Parts: sequence; structure tokens; C-alpha cells
Amino acid sequence: MHEPILSIRGLTKTYAARGNGGGTRALDAVDLDIRKGEIFALLGPNGAGKTTLIGAVCGLVRPTGGTITAFGHDLARDWRQARARIGLVPQELATDMFETVRDAVAYSQGLFGAPRDIARVDEILESLSLHDKRNSQIRALSGGMKRRVLIAKALAHEPELLFLDEPTAGVDVELRKDMWQQIARLKERGVTIILTTHYIEEAEEMADRVGIIQRGRILMVDEKRAMMERLGTTEAVIDLAAPLAALPPELAGFPVGLAEGGTRLTYRGGNGQGGGRAEVARLAQALTRAGIAYVSLDIHDSSLEEIFVGLLGSEEEAA
Repeated sequence: MHEPILSIRGLTKTYAARGNGGGTRALDAVDLDIRKGEIFALLGPNGAGKTTLIGAVCGLVRPTGGTITAFGHDLARDWRQARARIGLVPQELATDMFETVRDAVAYSQGLFGAPRDIARVDEILESLSLHDKRNSQIRALSGGMKRRVLIAKALAHEPELLFLDEPTAGVDVELRKDMWQQIARLKERGVTIILTTHYIEEAEEMADRVGIIQRGRILMVDEKRAMMERLGTTEAVIDLAAPLAALPPELAGFPVGLAEGGTRLTYRGGNGQGGGRAEVARLAQALTRAGIAYVSLDIHDSSLEEIFVGLLGSEEEAA
């Protein structure tokens, strides 16, 4: 097992309250390991602690407690050595709007001690479809183009670990899918990527692993596929050719019920262990053996979004 590229242990951050209040705990004893070369999606509602966690790793937020180790360096002691290998694409565009695209990206090279390399800047701009805008002022760009400039700036010093904080916020669906392709190309180049997103379909499309955070605590971290198989369910609706007064013995043991006056069978199964679709196939065979005809069968597996919403709902009930 390779050493994680980023290791976080017991990370806490409490913002002091005004007056006599006890303050706000934005991060609560967070433990997290990030593997080299993966795309890791951090999901959570607004105020869950996603941006605070990114800020703590990128040196923008001073933790209250815990340790952060990146590339073998303790960020509390060897911040400069580690930070030079980390890139950040923030939510907000924080740059001179009258600066040209090329100058803005070149400036970011120097910010991390890298020599000015216009050829490399132009290569980055080309890869992000920004080269024809290289001499344009940033204020003249569309929202999607400005978002790409943020990525170009973050890539200017060739980081090995890249944070994307809501990378596609405020861009349309077509541009969002284009950004997904850009992110996939970064992974192919060996860049490790951590992204936060409100678009859970984004995590479902791209992530290797998913972490869910709420109230500053990590609720779960797992492989995306394993999480969906373990926590997901399968739902099926079977419309019958003729109504049933009751469930026949052949369907005993299947998680089904009758609806719509006996003309519809509803199935919900998988039990968080996957296998729901295989069980629906067995259910259809049982119907055939029992001589029960059906006219349609509609099947649906849980999306990552449904699992996410369910987890947060369970956490709210337990609170």
C-alpha cells in the first residue's frame, strides 16, 4: 500500500464567537487520507466544512488542532516545501480584472517561486482552450472562461495535488461537461485531484472515491462504486395484465407490495448489499412460473445523490 499523498489527522477548526459565545466548530476531528493519482470528491451541504478543510491544507486557514502531512511534510513546520506542490482553484475569482489572461497565469508561476516560462503558460492555455484569449483582459471573458483562467493559474507551477472548490459553479451544463473533460485530462497527467461540488452528478461521473462531510465531521469515505452498491437500493414497478387480490405464495420472500388496486407490484430491495437487479430478475421469473402476466417493468437504482440525501437525513434525525 502506497503512502497517502495527503494525510489529515484530528483536524479541528473553531472560529471564535463575538461576545461570550463558545464559537463555531467548522471542523471536528477530521481524519482523511488521499491517494496519489485519484479524484476524490468531498460532498456536503453549505456550511459543512468543505471550504474550511481546503483552506487548512492550502494555508488559508489556521487550524485549531490536528496535523496535516502532504508529500511527507508536516504543513505546520515545512509549509513552503509542501505548498509549492499544491494548487487551488477557489470558488471566487480573485485576480486583477484588467490583467491579460497570459499575464495572470504567468504571475502565478512567480508566486510559487517557479521561473517565468511563457512557453509553459501558452501550453496550459492551449490545453484549456484559452490560447486565443491570451491577450484579452479577464474582465472581457465569459463566466466559463474566467473559471478556466482560475484552473490555468492553479496549474501554472505544475502542482501534483490540485484542489477544485466548486469548479463548475455558475457555468452552464455544456461548459460543465467540458470542464469534466479537462479534469479527466489532468488525472491522466498524474495530478491528484480533490474537488468539492454541489452537483453530485459531477462526483458520480468523475470521482474514484467519495467523502461525505456534515457539521465539520466526515460521515463516510468509500470507493464510489462500493458506496453505491453497499448503500444503494433498487426499485422496480411492475404493471400487471390483470389485478391480483393478494400476493401469491410464489412471491413470498420478495420485498414486494401491491398497489393501484392490485394492478401494480412495487419492489424495493438490495438491502444495501447490491444485487437488487438480480433479485428483480428472479421476481420476474417467479411471476412467469405462477402464470401472472405483466405488461411493463420499470427498474431504477439509487443514484449517488439519493444515497447522499439519505445519509444526511439519517444524520439529522440522529442529531
